[in-house]
Amino acid sequence: MSIKNDIAMVKEELTSEEKFFEKSVITERFVKKYKNLIIGSVVAIVVVVGVNIVYDMNNESRIVSANETLSELSKNPLDEEVRSQLKVLSSDLHDLFIYSKAVADKDVKTLETLKSSKAVLIGDLATYESLQNVKNISQLSDYALKQDSIYKDLANVESAIMFINEGKNDKAHEKLLLISEASSLSKVAKALLHYGVK
Repeated sequence: MSIKNDIAMVKEELTSEEKFFEKSVITERFVKKYKNLIIGSVVAIVVVVGVNIVYDMNNESRIVSANETLSELSKNPLDEEVRSQLKVLSSDLHDLFIYSKAVADKDVKTLETLKSSKAVLIGDLATYESLQNVKNISQLSDYALKQDSIYKDLANVESAIMFINEGKNDKAHEKLLLISEASSLSKVAKALLHYGVK
């Protein structure tokens, strides 16, 4: 019995060794066949990871430089060289600086130029501020009709107040009704509807 068991064990070991050798031969053939593709894939992954790391480091450095330049420009707003350097580093940050200065100075010309800013938020805010300084009801109304206007409700309230001052209470009433209940200006609109527009 033990000889039969020994023979069976030897057969099992030989079968498992054959399977192991068979798998290693298949693996070796696969590696030889796709060697260039495997090496290319590994190299591509290493290159992509390396480029991504360099890009992130460069982007972080640019952000730090832009913030330092903005700080320097805040100390001396008339320095044109620093301003142009900020524009190169971050056009959005440059436009934000120009916008804040234009609002403080009530510089409508500069606000007009910022309407076409690549920073959508700055463009919208500059549009509203320039319209507010010009006090043009039709342009304020057009601004308020845009779906993505930030100060839509405020523009409607301002238009309504201008209509009230002109004695056109029915038009003011229409403007105030455009302000939704969810708006933070809904209480102002209700107060104007109740006390200002009769």
